[in-house]
Amino acid sequence: MPSSAAARPPADDAPPRDAASVVLLRDGAHGLEVLLLRRHQNSGVLGGLYVFPGGKLDVADTDAGWRDALDLPPDILQARLNEADTPLPKAQGLHVAALRELYEEAGVLLALPPPSLEQTQTLHTRLQADEAWPQALRGLNLRGHVSALLPWSRWITPRNPPVGTPRFDTRFFLALLPAGQEAAHDDHEAVESLWLTPRDALQRYWQREIELIPPQLMALAQLARHARAADAWQEALSRRAPCIQPEHFMDGEVRAMCYPGDPLHPIPERALPGPTRLRFVQKRFEPFDGFEGWFR
Repeated sequence: MPSSAAARPPADDAPPRDAASVVLLRDGAHGLEVLLLRRHQNSGVLGGLYVFPGGKLDVADTDAGWRDALDLPPDILQARLNEADTPLPKAQGLHVAALRELYEEAGVLLALPPPSLEQTQTLHTRLQADEAWPQALRGLNLRGHVSALLPWSRWITPRNPPVGTPRFDTRFFLALLPAGQEAAHDDHEAVESLWLTPRDALQRYWQREIELIPPQLMALAQLARHARAADAWQEALSRRAPCIQPEHFMDGEVRAMCYPGDPLHPIPERALPGPTRLRFVQKRFEPFDGFEGWFR
């Protein structure tokens, strides 16, 4: 029986940092595939782990200069997030951060009209010269294609996480790899890139070949239920992106997390398919009922 008698990890009272991440999909030979990037081992955040492209919200992402450089205005972006308490500049900024980080970490540019290779390379040159993103895009007659991003989920790091990571309030967006583009890690923040089916990614994690954390694990468990990228896209269109705030508890001497729908979580309604609780055993998160628990 789960117990809270054992000592909990220390609580972090600092407010979580806003961040954005992109779950980039494509159709491969064996069905839907998702892009995972391995962060540099010396990275201050999640070093050595496999993650979706993403990063912190920058002040410049909320700048009004972006308005004419995007294909959707801030009020529409706020409505897509379905977060009435999120100010318009932040709603814009979260979409911009997702678009920007996807390009910076994986080399994929969501833009209209579809950019040529020359335009993509010229954008890199302009940004390296410290030209502002909106100005650089307009100079190439491009706009940021933020309508190619669909809200997928929102994860808020608990105040007492089982692993010592900074706290983030991360919006995860779904995107499809644009035709004619290839993803490539930047060899700076990300040192390896993998396209894997969700089940293969979870299998490699289970075999301790790659390291992942719960937001990625639970997203993979959810995506494993779709045969094609278009099916996942339709799911994202059909529902509101859930907000996940994990709750920590102790299962005897083992740290564990539970999610909405679990008897120990204050929210009784399920937010995600898959397991409603994970144990942290030998430095790995795992369902209580083993590998197949990801798919139940």
